[in-house]
Amino acid sequence: MKSKLATIIMLIVMFLIIAVFGLFGMILWNEIAKVETSTQPEKVKTVISENKNTIDKDIKTPKIIENPFDEIQDNSNQREEIDYSNVTINKYFYNQLEEYAKTIYKAFETNKENMKTGTYKVELGSSFTSLLNESNGQEQLGKYYQSAIEAYTYDNPDVFYLSPNKMYLNIETTTRGNNVTYYVYINSGSEPNYLIDEFSSKKQIDTAISAIEQTKNKILQNRKSNTYDNIKMVHDYLIENTEYDTTISKRNIYNIYGAMIGKQAVCEGYARSFKYLMDSLGIPCTLVIGKGTNSEGKTENHAWNYVQLDNYWYAVDCTWDDPVSTSGWVSEASKKRYFLKGSTDMIKDHTPSGQFTEGGKNFSYPALSTSNYE
Repeated sequence: MKSKLATIIMLIVMFLIIAVFGLFGMILWNEIAKVETSTQPEKVKTVISENKNTIDKDIKTPKIIENPFDEIQDNSNQREEIDYSNVTINKYFYNQLEEYAKTIYKAFETNKENMKTGTYKVELGSSFTSLLNESNGQEQLGKYYQSAIEAYTYDNPDVFYLSPNKMYLNIETTTRGNNVTYYVYINSGSEPNYLIDEFSSKKQIDTAISAIEQTKNKILQNRKSNTYDNIKMVHDYLIENTEYDTTISKRNIYNIYGAMIGKQAVCEGYARSFKYLMDSLGIPCTLVIGKGTNSEGKTENHAWNYVQLDNYWYAVDCTWDDPVSTSGWVSEASKKRYFLKGSTDMIKDHTPSGQFTEGGKNFSYPALSTSNYE
């Protein structure tokens, strides 16, 4: 009887020991090997206005809105490391970006063709983990993302089909014990795509680009042997073949498709087209936004260009060299009032702003020649 009782007691003790070790093992496993997803919504979308910095559109303040993380499964070992370090870019606003922002810009440039679908997921990988582990990491990443997409759309007028308002920056968080990693990518979020409303498919975009390139080739077949003549050729073509849209209601009036194919645009469409054609000619040129004070003394948002000639930078405003006339007659002199102007004359009614959106990065422009080009 005593032997049987001792056996029962030993079994109970062994069971308790096993239970204690099992419980301890479960706790240890959860701390070391668990993969969890944050259930708290994060600030993951930065929005800029659709670059409608014209005399008729206010520059909108960028917003950061909350969006829950996507649910993560333990597939991190299947992901390839994303690396854009070998991508080489030399463009005006890109060169002013911080390294994190340059990585995002490189991702856009690398995936330019894929992004024509409007739904392609632009992978940024885990390269922002160190940044996001900092106390204000998400806020900083939002600023880098904002700067990158601004620089990208201002450096590249040929990506007229992208709508930054519809692009979401997603952050996935994976925790293993004390080790936290972040996987970042850009997609269209809850939007059907991140294309502007005028386009809904890659096929439409490719057709539009083909038409633009045909027009570009037609213009450039008349290229001259010197830079001045080529700048004047493009300037004259735009003011003679593009009509300023006073209704502010036509399609694509803010981009190169509207100016070069639709033949109607507002100042941003003129300025982007001028830069697009200068880029095609290999002539350094930047898009400039700011304020313009018209002949009636009214100050409004405006866009124009700076272009380099003989190692100096000059201002060109194709929009204001194509004035709207009630009589239908425009003097030849008025068509060159803002052609290759220096800062002394240009600053009288043009005030540039390197801050494309309120609270965004303050980019710099080239220093203009003080005098006009003679």
